[in-house]
Amino acid sequence: MAECIVVVNAGSSSVKFGIYDTAGDDSLLLRGQVEQIGVSPMLSASDGSGTELASQNFSPEGFGHAEAMEAIAALAREQLPGSTVKGIGHRVVHGGSEFAAPVVVTPEIFARLEKLSPLAPLHQPHNLAPIKAMAERAPELRQVACFDTAFHQTQKPLAYSYALPRDISDAGVRRYGFHGLSYEFVSGRLRVIAPEHADKKIVIAHLGNGASLCAIENGRSVVTTMGFTAVEGLMMGTRCGSIDPGVLLYLMDEKGLDVRDIENLIYKKSGLLGVSGITSDMRTLRASPEPHAREAIELFIYRIVREIGSLSAALGGLDGIVFTGGIGQRDSKTRSEVIAGCAWLGAVIDETANCAADSRVEANKSRIPIWVLPTDEERVIARSTAGLLDI
Repeated sequence: MAECIVVVNAGSSSVKFGIYDTAGDDSLLLRGQVEQIGVSPMLSASDGSGTELASQNFSPEGFGHAEAMEAIAALAREQLPGSTVKGIGHRVVHGGSEFAAPVVVTPEIFARLEKLSPLAPLHQPHNLAPIKAMAERAPELRQVACFDTAFHQTQKPLAYSYALPRDISDAGVRRYGFHGLSYEFVSGRLRVIAPEHADKKIVIAHLGNGASLCAIENGRSVVTTMGFTAVEGLMMGTRCGSIDPGVLLYLMDEKGLDVRDIENLIYKKSGLLGVSGITSDMRTLRASPEPHAREAIELFIYRIVREIGSLSAALGGLDGIVFTGGIGQRDSKTRSEVIAGCAWLGAVIDETANCAADSRVEANKSRIPIWVLPTDEERVIARSTAGLLDI
Protein backbone atom coordinates (compact mmCIF):
# COMPACT_ATOMS: atom_id res chain seq x y z
CA MET A 1 0.00 0.00 0.00
CA ALA A 2 1.55 3.27 -1.13
CA GLU A 3 1.60 6.35 1.07
CA CYS A 4 1.23 9.41 -1.11
CA ILE A 5 1.55 13.15 -1.15
CA VAL A 6 -0.76 15.09 -3.44
CA VAL A 7 0.54 18.31 -4.97
CA VAL A 8 -2.00 20.89 -6.15
CA ASN A 9 -1.35 23.94 -8.32
CA ALA A 10 -4.65 25.77 -8.80
CA GLY A 11 -5.28 28.63 -11.22
CA SER A 12 -8.36 30.58 -12.18
CA SER A 13 -9.67 27.93 -14.58
CA SER A 14 -7.51 24.89 -13.89
CA VAL A 15 -6.21 22.63 -11.15
CA LYS A 16 -2.94 20.86 -11.94
CA PHE A 17 -1.97 17.96 -9.70
CA GLY A 18 0.73 15.39 -9.06
CA ILE A 19 0.69 12.39 -6.75
CA TYR A 20 4.02 11.24 -5.35
CA ASP A 21 5.04 8.09 -3.49
CA THR A 22 6.64 9.01 -0.17
CA ALA A 23 8.91 5.97 -0.36
CA GLY A 24 12.23 6.27 -2.14
CA ASP A 25 12.98 9.32 -4.24
CA ASP A 26 9.48 10.84 -4.05
CA SER A 27 8.61 9.07 -7.31
CA LEU A 28 5.78 10.47 -9.40
CA LEU A 29 2.83 8.08 -9.60
CA LEU A 30 0.19 10.18 -11.31
CA ARG A 31 -0.10 13.67 -12.75
CA GLY A 32 -2.66 15.66 -14.67
CA GLN A 33 -5.04 18.57 -14.58
CA VAL A 34 -8.63 19.66 -14.61
CA GLU A 35 -8.80 22.51 -17.11
CA GLN A 36 -11.40 24.90 -18.51
CA ILE A 37 -13.27 25.11 -15.21
CA GLY A 38 -16.38 27.21 -15.75
CA VAL A 39 -16.37 26.63 -19.51
CA SER A 40 -15.95 22.98 -20.44
CA PRO A 41 -14.24 21.13 -17.58
CA MET A 42 -12.00 18.26 -18.63
CA LEU A 43 -9.79 16.01 -16.53
CA SER A 44 -6.72 14.39 -18.05
CA ALA A 45 -4.06 12.31 -16.34
CA SER A 46 -0.96 10.24 -17.06
CA ASP A 47 1.35 8.03 -15.05
CA GLY A 48 4.87 8.91 -14.00
CA SER A 49 6.28 7.85 -17.37
CA GLY A 50 3.82 10.00 -19.32
CA THR A 51 1.44 7.27 -20.46
CA GLU A 52 -2.11 8.63 -20.69
CA LEU A 53 -4.43 7.02 -18.16
CA ALA A 54 -7.64 9.01 -18.19
CA SER A 55 -9.63 11.71 -19.97
CA GLN A 56 -13.04 12.82 -18.74
CA ASN A 57 -15.40 15.71 -19.46
CA PHE A 58 -17.81 17.34 -17.01
CA SER A 59 -20.79 19.63 -17.26
CA PRO A 60 -19.79 23.22 -16.42
CA GLU A 61 -22.90 23.90 -14.32
CA GLY A 62 -21.97 23.87 -10.64
CA PHE A 63 -18.45 22.62 -11.36
CA GLY A 64 -15.84 24.66 -9.52
CA HIS A 65 -12.55 24.07 -7.73
CA ALA A 66 -14.21 21.94 -5.05
CA GLU A 67 -15.70 19.65 -7.67
CA ALA A 68 -12.35 19.50 -9.45
CA MET A 69 -10.71 18.28 -6.25
CA GLU A 70 -13.43 15.63 -5.88
CA ALA A 71 -12.81 14.47 -9.44
CA ILE A 72 -9.07 14.23 -8.78
CA ALA A 73 -9.71 12.25 -5.59
CA ALA A 74 -12.00 9.83 -7.43
CA LEU A 75 -9.37 9.33 -10.14
CA ALA A 76 -6.69 8.66 -7.51
CA ARG A 77 -8.87 6.02 -5.84
CA GLU A 78 -9.41 4.37 -9.20
CA GLN A 79 -5.82 4.46 -10.41
CA LEU A 80 -4.07 3.93 -7.06
CA PRO A 81 -6.33 1.53 -5.13
CA GLY A 82 -5.35 0.93 -1.54
CA SER A 83 -3.10 3.99 -1.40
CA THR A 84 -3.42 6.52 1.38
CA VAL A 85 -2.91 10.27 1.19
CA LYS A 86 -0.61 11.51 3.96
CA GLY A 87 -0.76 15.18 3.05
CA ILE A 88 -1.52 17.74 0.36
CA GLY A 89 0.96 20.38 -0.73
CA HIS A 90 -0.37 23.52 -2.43
CA ARG A 91 1.35 26.15 -4.55
CA VAL A 92 0.37 29.52 -3.09
CA VAL A 93 1.66 32.48 -5.05
CA HIS A 94 1.91 35.01 -2.24
CA GLY A 95 3.29 34.58 1.24
CA GLY A 96 3.84 38.27 1.85
CA SER A 97 6.79 39.24 4.04
CA GLU A 98 5.82 36.93 6.92
CA PHE A 99 5.99 33.48 5.27
CA ALA A 100 9.58 32.65 4.36
CA ALA A 101 9.07 28.88 4.30
CA PRO A 102 6.31 26.31 3.75
CA VAL A 103 3.71 26.17 6.51
CA VAL A 104 1.07 23.71 7.71
CA VAL A 105 -2.31 25.31 7.02
CA THR A 106 -4.51 25.88 10.06
CA PRO A 107 -7.68 28.01 10.18
CA GLU A 108 -5.61 30.88 11.56
CA ILE A 109 -2.96 30.51 8.82
CA PHE A 110 -5.65 30.31 6.15
CA ALA A 111 -7.17 33.56 7.38
CA ARG A 112 -3.78 35.26 7.16
CA LEU A 113 -3.28 33.97 3.62
CA GLU A 114 -6.69 35.29 2.60
CA LYS A 115 -5.65 38.74 3.79
CA LEU A 116 -2.80 38.63 1.26
CA SER A 117 -5.23 38.24 -1.66
CA PRO A 118 -5.13 41.97 -2.56
CA LEU A 119 -1.40 41.52 -3.27
CA ALA A 120 -2.17 38.84 -5.90
CA PRO A 121 -5.87 39.16 -6.74
CA LEU A 122 -5.61 37.12 -9.96
CA HIS A 123 -3.81 34.22 -8.27
CA GLN A 124 -4.22 33.97 -4.50
CA PRO A 125 -7.99 33.31 -4.29
CA HIS A 126 -7.66 30.46 -6.79
CA ASN A 127 -4.67 29.00 -4.94
CA LEU A 128 -6.66 29.01 -1.71
CA ALA A 129 -9.92 27.59 -3.10
CA PRO A 130 -8.77 23.92 -3.08
CA ILE A 131 -7.34 24.31 0.43
CA LYS A 132 -10.72 25.50 1.66
CA ALA A 133 -12.54 22.76 -0.23
CA MET A 134 -10.38 20.00 1.24
CA ALA A 135 -10.56 21.46 4.76
CA GLU A 136 -14.35 21.28 4.57
CA ARG A 137 -14.49 17.77 3.10
CA ALA A 138 -11.55 16.10 4.85
CA PRO A 139 -10.56 18.21 7.87
CA GLU A 140 -8.34 15.43 9.20
CA LEU A 141 -6.06 15.64 6.16
CA ARG A 142 -3.02 17.85 6.73
CA GLN A 143 -2.32 20.52 4.11
CA VAL A 144 0.82 22.56 3.44
CA ALA A 145 1.17 25.90 1.65
CA CYS A 146 4.36 26.42 -0.37
CA PHE A 147 5.02 29.97 -1.53
CA ASP A 148 6.34 31.41 -4.79
CA THR A 149 7.60 34.42 -2.84
CA ALA A 150 9.49 32.57 -0.10
CA PHE A 151 12.72 31.96 -2.05
CA HIS A 152 13.23 35.71 -2.39
CA GLN A 153 13.04 36.46 1.33
CA THR A 154 16.86 36.38 1.40
CA GLN A 155 17.02 39.65 -0.54
CA LYS A 156 18.29 42.76 1.21
CA PRO A 157 16.05 45.82 1.68
CA LEU A 158 18.03 47.67 -0.99
CA ALA A 159 16.86 45.09 -3.54
CA TYR A 160 13.20 44.90 -2.57
CA SER A 161 12.42 48.52 -1.69
CA TYR A 162 10.54 51.04 -3.82
CA ALA A 163 11.29 54.76 -3.58
CA LEU A 164 7.94 55.51 -1.94
CA PRO A 165 6.98 57.26 1.30
CA ARG A 166 7.81 55.09 4.28
CA ASP A 167 4.23 54.73 5.45
CA ILE A 168 3.38 53.07 2.12
CA SER A 169 6.44 50.80 2.25
CA ASP A 170 5.70 49.93 5.87
CA ALA A 171 2.20 48.86 4.78
CA GLY A 172 3.75 46.11 2.63
CA VAL A 173 4.25 47.79 -0.74
CA ARG A 174 7.61 46.33 -1.75
CA ARG A 175 9.12 43.97 -4.31
CA TYR A 176 8.35 40.35 -3.43
CA GLY A 177 9.34 38.35 -6.52
CA PHE A 178 7.73 35.18 -7.82
CA HIS A 179 8.59 31.87 -9.54
CA GLY A 180 10.42 31.05 -6.31
CA LEU A 181 9.52 27.36 -6.37
CA SER A 182 11.09 27.08 -9.82
CA TYR A 183 14.22 28.93 -8.74
CA GLU A 184 14.50 26.75 -5.66
CA PHE A 185 14.39 23.58 -7.76
CA VAL A 186 16.82 24.82 -10.43
CA SER A 187 19.36 26.20 -7.96
CA GLY A 188 19.18 22.91 -6.06
CA ARG A 189 19.63 20.96 -9.27
CA LEU A 190 22.64 23.10 -10.17
CA ARG A 191 24.20 22.21 -6.83
CA VAL A 192 23.92 18.52 -7.77
CA ILE A 193 25.17 18.62 -11.37
CA ALA A 194 27.71 21.46 -11.08
CA PRO A 195 28.69 21.83 -7.41
CA GLU A 196 31.72 23.90 -8.40
CA HIS A 197 29.36 26.61 -9.69
CA ALA A 198 26.51 26.33 -7.21
CA ASP A 199 27.89 29.01 -4.90
CA LYS A 200 28.84 31.43 -7.65
CA LYS A 201 26.99 34.33 -9.30
CA ILE A 202 24.29 32.90 -11.56
CA VAL A 203 21.32 34.32 -13.46
CA ILE A 204 18.42 31.90 -13.91
CA ALA A 205 16.01 32.73 -16.73
CA HIS A 206 12.54 31.27 -16.13
CA LEU A 207 10.97 31.94 -19.51
CA GLY A 208 7.40 30.91 -20.28
CA ASN A 209 3.99 32.53 -20.52
CA GLY A 210 5.04 34.08 -17.23
CA ALA A 211 8.69 35.12 -17.36
CA SER A 212 11.26 36.40 -14.92
CA LEU A 213 14.96 36.36 -14.12
CA CYS A 214 16.61 35.77 -10.77
CA ALA A 215 20.16 36.60 -9.74
CA ILE A 216 21.47 34.11 -7.21
CA GLU A 217 24.70 33.88 -5.26
CA ASN A 218 25.52 31.00 -2.94
CA GLY A 219 22.17 29.53 -4.00
CA ARG A 220 20.25 32.47 -2.52
CA SER A 221 18.12 35.08 -4.26
CA VAL A 222 19.86 38.45 -4.55
CA VAL A 223 17.43 40.25 -6.85
CA THR A 224 14.67 39.26 -9.28
CA THR A 225 12.79 41.03 -12.04
CA MET A 226 9.23 40.54 -10.74
CA GLY A 227 8.20 42.88 -7.96
CA PHE A 228 5.08 43.76 -5.98
CA THR A 229 3.05 41.79 -8.52
CA ALA A 230 3.79 39.18 -11.18
CA VAL A 231 3.40 41.79 -13.92
CA GLU A 232 6.65 43.70 -13.27
CA GLY A 233 9.87 42.95 -15.09
CA LEU A 234 10.17 41.08 -18.37
CA MET A 235 7.70 41.17 -21.23
CA MET A 236 5.63 37.97 -21.01
CA GLY A 237 3.01 36.02 -22.93
CA THR A 238 0.14 38.41 -22.19
CA ARG A 239 1.68 40.67 -19.50
CA CYS A 240 3.43 43.88 -20.42
CA GLY A 241 6.18 43.75 -17.82
CA SER A 242 7.66 46.95 -16.42
CA ILE A 243 5.95 50.07 -17.71
CA ASP A 244 6.07 53.78 -16.91
CA PRO A 245 3.17 54.33 -14.46
CA GLY A 246 2.54 57.58 -16.29
CA VAL A 247 1.31 55.54 -19.26
CA LEU A 248 -1.42 54.07 -17.07
CA LEU A 249 -2.40 57.50 -15.73
CA TYR A 250 -2.56 58.76 -19.32
CA LEU A 251 -4.82 55.88 -20.36
CA MET A 252 -7.14 56.57 -17.44
CA ASP A 253 -7.27 60.32 -18.00
CA GLU A 254 -7.28 60.48 -21.79
CA LYS A 255 -8.77 57.15 -22.88
CA GLY A 256 -11.26 56.64 -20.08
CA LEU A 257 -9.90 53.29 -18.87
CA ASP A 258 -10.85 52.38 -15.30
CA VAL A 259 -8.92 50.20 -12.85
CA ARG A 260 -10.35 46.92 -14.15
CA ASP A 261 -9.64 47.98 -17.76
CA ILE A 262 -6.03 48.67 -16.80
CA GLU A 263 -5.77 45.34 -15.01
CA ASN A 264 -7.10 43.51 -18.06
CA LEU A 265 -4.73 45.42 -20.33
CA ILE A 266 -1.48 44.80 -18.45
CA TYR A 267 -2.21 41.19 -17.46
CA LYS A 268 -4.17 39.71 -20.37
CA LYS A 269 -3.85 41.85 -23.52
CA SER A 270 -0.20 42.87 -23.66
CA GLY A 271 3.15 41.09 -23.98
CA LEU A 272 3.73 38.81 -26.97
CA LEU A 273 0.00 38.78 -27.67
CA GLY A 274 -0.38 42.55 -27.60
CA VAL A 275 2.70 43.39 -29.66
CA SER A 276 2.15 40.70 -32.27
CA GLY A 277 -1.63 41.01 -32.44
CA ILE A 278 -1.58 37.27 -33.15
CA THR A 279 -0.91 35.06 -30.13
CA SER A 280 1.04 34.66 -26.91
CA ASP A 281 2.42 31.29 -28.07
CA MET A 282 6.10 31.53 -29.00
CA ARG A 283 5.89 28.49 -31.29
CA THR A 284 3.21 30.12 -33.43
CA LEU A 285 5.09 33.42 -33.51
CA ARG A 286 8.30 31.70 -34.62
CA ALA A 287 6.41 30.10 -37.52
CA SER A 288 4.57 33.26 -38.55
CA PRO A 289 5.70 35.36 -41.52
CA GLU A 290 4.00 38.45 -40.10
CA PRO A 291 6.40 41.35 -39.30
CA HIS A 292 4.61 42.04 -36.03
CA ALA A 293 5.34 38.49 -34.89
CA ARG A 294 9.06 39.09 -35.37
CA GLU A 295 8.83 42.47 -33.65
CA ALA A 296 7.21 40.83 -30.62
CA ILE A 297 9.99 38.24 -30.40
CA GLU A 298 12.69 40.88 -30.78
CA LEU A 299 11.22 42.98 -27.98
CA PHE A 300 10.93 39.88 -25.77
CA ILE A 301 14.63 39.07 -26.36
CA TYR A 302 15.74 42.68 -25.91
CA ARG A 303 14.06 42.97 -22.53
CA ILE A 304 15.65 39.72 -21.33
CA VAL A 305 19.13 40.78 -22.46
CA ARG A 306 18.76 44.20 -20.86
CA GLU A 307 17.67 42.70 -17.55
CA ILE A 308 20.52 40.16 -17.57
CA GLY A 309 22.84 43.15 -17.73
CA SER A 310 21.04 44.77 -14.80
CA LEU A 311 21.19 41.62 -12.69
CA SER A 312 24.85 41.08 -13.54
CA ALA A 313 25.56 44.57 -12.25
CA ALA A 314 23.65 43.82 -9.04
CA LEU A 315 25.71 40.65 -8.57
CA GLY A 316 28.98 42.44 -9.33
CA GLY A 317 29.77 39.94 -12.07
CA LEU A 318 28.38 36.82 -13.69
CA ASP A 319 29.59 33.22 -13.53
CA GLY A 320 26.81 31.45 -15.44
CA ILE A 321 23.35 31.54 -17.02
CA VAL A 322 20.61 28.92 -16.70
CA PHE A 323 17.55 28.64 -18.95
CA THR A 324 14.36 27.01 -17.66
CA GLY A 325 10.58 27.27 -18.12
CA GLY A 326 8.53 26.33 -21.18
CA ILE A 327 10.28 28.71 -23.60
CA GLY A 328 13.65 28.58 -21.86
CA GLN A 329 13.76 24.78 -22.01
CA ARG A 330 12.22 24.19 -25.45
CA ASP A 331 13.00 27.14 -27.72
CA SER A 332 16.59 26.93 -28.91
CA LYS A 333 16.24 30.13 -30.95
CA THR A 334 15.31 32.17 -27.91
CA ARG A 335 18.37 30.84 -26.11
CA SER A 336 20.60 31.64 -29.11
CA GLU A 337 19.27 35.16 -29.45
CA VAL A 338 19.54 35.91 -25.74
CA ILE A 339 23.12 34.66 -25.57
CA ALA A 340 24.04 36.60 -28.73
CA GLY A 341 22.92 39.72 -26.86
CA CYS A 342 25.12 38.74 -23.91
CA ALA A 343 28.34 38.51 -25.92
CA TRP A 344 29.73 41.44 -23.95
CA LEU A 345 29.61 39.18 -20.88
CA GLY A 346 31.75 36.62 -22.66
CA ALA A 347 28.83 34.24 -23.24
CA VAL A 348 28.97 32.15 -26.42
CA ILE A 349 26.56 29.33 -27.26
CA ASP A 350 27.35 26.06 -29.02
CA GLU A 351 24.59 25.79 -31.62
CA THR A 352 24.88 22.01 -31.98
CA ALA A 353 24.50 21.39 -28.27
CA ASN A 354 21.82 24.09 -28.07
CA CYS A 355 19.67 22.48 -30.76
CA ALA A 356 19.91 19.17 -28.89
CA ALA A 357 18.92 20.94 -25.67
CA ASP A 358 21.86 19.42 -23.81
CA SER A 359 22.24 20.47 -20.19
CA ARG A 360 25.43 22.40 -21.07
CA VAL A 361 25.19 24.47 -24.25
CA GLU A 362 28.10 26.92 -24.11
CA ALA A 363 30.87 26.91 -26.72
CA ASN A 364 34.43 26.07 -25.72
CA LYS A 365 35.41 29.73 -26.04
CA SER A 366 32.60 30.94 -23.78
CA ARG A 367 33.82 32.69 -20.65
CA ILE A 368 30.84 31.45 -18.66
CA PRO A 369 28.87 28.17 -18.65
CA ILE A 370 25.31 28.06 -19.96
CA TRP A 371 22.84 25.41 -18.80
CA VAL A 372 19.39 24.27 -19.92
CA LEU A 373 17.67 22.71 -16.89
CA PRO A 374 14.03 21.58 -16.73
CA THR A 375 12.23 22.90 -13.69
CA ASP A 376 9.93 20.86 -11.45
CA GLU A 377 7.97 23.05 -9.04
CA GLU A 378 5.66 20.18 -8.09
CA ARG A 379 8.56 18.08 -6.84
CA VAL A 380 9.73 20.97 -4.66
CA ILE A 381 6.25 21.12 -3.14
CA ALA A 382 6.16 17.37 -2.61
CA ARG A 383 9.53 17.36 -0.85
CA SER A 384 8.66 20.38 1.27
CA THR A 385 5.34 18.83 2.28
CA ALA A 386 6.97 15.53 3.21
CA GLY A 387 9.63 17.30 5.24
CA LEU A 388 7.25 19.56 7.08
CA LEU A 389 4.81 16.77 7.91
CA ASP A 390 7.69 14.41 8.81
CA ILE A 391 6.49 11.76 6.36
